[in-house]
Amino acid sequence: MSLSRFALFLIVCATLTPAQADQPVLGDISALAQQALEAKHRGEPVAAKNWMISAANPLAVEAGAEVLASGGTAADAMVAVQAVLGLVEPQSSGLGGGAFLVWYDAATGEVTTLDGRETAPLAATPRLFQDEKGEPLKFFDAVVGGRSVGTPATPALMQEAHNRWGKTEWNTLFSKAKSLASGGFAVSDRMANSIAWDAERLQRFPDTAAYFVPNGTPLKAGDHLKNPAYAATLDAFATNGADVFYTGPLAQEIVTRVQTAKGNPGVLSLTDLAIYRAKERAPVCVTYRIVFEVCGMGPPSSGGLTVGQILKLVEPFDLPALGPDNPESWRVIGAASRLAFADRGRYMADEDFVPVPRQGLLAASYMAERAELLKTGKALSEVSPGTPEFDHTRLWADDASIEFPSTSHFSIVDSYGNALSMTTTVENVFGSRLMAGGFILNNELTDFSFRSHRDGHPIANRVEPGKRPRSSMSPTIVLKDGKPVLVIGSPGGSRIIGFTAQTIIAHLDWGMDVQAAISMPRLVNRYGPYELEALTSAEALKAPLEEMGFEVKLKPITSGLHGISIGEGLLGGADPRREGIALGG
Repeated sequence: MSLSRFALFLIVCATLTPAQADQPVLGDISALAQQALEAKHRGEPVAAKNWMISAANPLAVEAGAEVLASGGTAADAMVAVQAVLGLVEPQSSGLGGGAFLVWYDAATGEVTTLDGRETAPLAATPRLFQDEKGEPLKFFDAVVGGRSVGTPATPALMQEAHNRWGKTEWNTLFSKAKSLASGGFAVSDRMANSIAWDAERLQRFPDTAAYFVPNGTPLKAGDHLKNPAYAATLDAFATNGADVFYTGPLAQEIVTRVQTAKGNPGVLSLTDLAIYRAKERAPVCVTYRIVFEVCGMGPPSSGGLTVGQILKLVEPFDLPALGPDNPESWRVIGAASRLAFADRGRYMADEDFVPVPRQGLLAASYMAERAELLKTGKALSEVSPGTPEFDHTRLWADDASIEFPSTSHFSIVDSYGNALSMTTTVENVFGSRLMAGGFILNNELTDFSFRSHRDGHPIANRVEPGKRPRSSMSPTIVLKDGKPVLVIGSPGGSRIIGFTAQTIIAHLDWGMDVQAAISMPRLVNRYGPYELEALTSAEALKAPLEEMGFEVKLKPITSGLHGISIGEGLLGGADPRREGIALGG
């Protein structure tokens, strides 16, 4: 049997629900993807024995599955997945953006995190997003154009991860993406809807307009789209590695696009690109229910610390006994989230520039003190940041940053037992709306606070040269007895933290399988109002939560969770709110 037929056979066998796993049926890849979508919408996980991938677009999943079935590692598959996502889901992530990666190494048992977050240009100042009077710019006045573009970081992260953990030859990992870019692909419903929503801003720049809104008409679902410029970029990336983004003609194209953006130029330079490096960071790991260790990304992501705080704050309460339908469960989770977000707003930023009290924020005594505030039986009338212990003291003002959702997440477990959780983004829908080399450039700098000070005190997440903006991305791996049991994460702006914490609780405390935990209605509390996913069973909790004192809002909530649970075998889940699937073998 040829390698491609063998890989397909493995995929077929694994794109089945647990009940179907002993009845594999051969079929083409599109039929398999359809089976996976149907299983997702029935609320059933996909089962496999050796490897699994769950990501936000079927074409990207297929690319990763081919690599894994051929003996590649999760790091190899990540490269293939990201290359395709940047083509078929450009509104969410790509080579012009950034990412965070959490890696579990089966050989060593160690968890490693890589920071592929964009950096502010060396010419940036704390007043980058302020007008002549020192007042913050309106969000889209800051976003659209070159001003918002940070140093693209995803290519460096892809290269670094492959250098550390890859087995497959680098230049073979881009074949699927190159084929789709040169031969064309069908525009998905989600991509088409994003283009229609943003068509006016996409038309600000000629290259972007010509690609997404040709002749003034937004692309529609099903349109056949080619991207020869992206194919050429991938060819150079495959041949010469990530350096092509940071020096040479492509780097010059990126800088020129940014610095000459009509109406809103930026200050990114060739020097900023040349000095960029992805960085290894210490993971943030917290124990939960004694037996679990929940590991995520540390600063400049606020994800690991804030998810960790939420879990530690709810830990004293018997959520397993209360269950997912009890308003008391959601009172505890909502109030814990508000407390954690208060600390997030004051203390969390790029720790290369700001002394973040990592240990103090998760210290047992501090968590116990904050958890006492949850024992009133009511919503908290007021929430303020706490006073965690610092290794040295600094007085910060509360943050004033805006974070809009347009991100992607994927989870991968390979046949060697390695696990990868990666959240990847260009920040806003289609980032800055600028394109170079066939890909979208990020608007990541608008994740900084537009204000630099408040009431005479500096804001931790203010703009500074070379600094990485704070993020809510929360790629997470949960371990038990030193081995992974859940790989999870989501897009969704600052709601990512709530999505991730809720799914962990649903799986660990309420015994839901990974697909059920991902599919369940979303309830999110960040800054005060409790957001309940409209037109779901969560609406039944509106009145009880209001009686407890919460302000409640019913609204559409679009998470994009992609996860894998690991036990005797592998179960994959993909969010029914988006178009992704899980496949395994």
